[in-house]
Amino acid sequence: MLQRIQTLYLLLIVIAAVVLLWQPVLSFASAEDAGVQRYAMLSAIHGLQEQALVDGAEFTPDSDMQPLTLNGTWGLLVTTVLIALLALVDIFLYTKRILQARLNIFLACLCVGYYGILFMYVWFAKMNLGMDWHVMPWAAVPLVCFVLTLMATRAILKDEALVRAADRIR
Repeated sequence: MLQRIQTLYLLLIVIAAVVLLWQPVLSFASAEDAGVQRYAMLSAIHGLQEQALVDGAEFTPDSDMQPLTLNGTWGLLVTTVLIALLALVDIFLYTKRILQARLNIFLACLCVGYYGILFMYVWFAKMNLGMDWHVMPWAAVPLVCFVLTLMATRAILKDEALVRAADRIR
């Protein structure tokens, strides 16, 4: 049945993961050098977007400045898309509750893996770019998805226990 509470939890995961695709999860800032301070934002779809500031006025980097690059930012994109797709597929597996619960466990592992990938990007950025990093509020979305996944799994297993109890009575 699609009107179960775990469907709502899984739908919230899909919506949160789709919104997370476009939102920045990390910001990087360099030390001010000759009136120029460089900022960069990391998001799943856009990768590392650079902004450079001179005395508070935004400008585009000229030929004197090396562009900031962080290679391989596709990991966040793939993980976020997989979270959204697996939660969406999981909604329609309501007749196979055990498979649905197992898929939820994998989904929870993906949510935790998102932070592992994010840590790798922070480490590479710190080593290669020499910039300080700051966590944006949108970085908490995978944690919310993790909690929602656990709540959905609990509801699915509760439904399975109810169905098995009803089968024993017959």
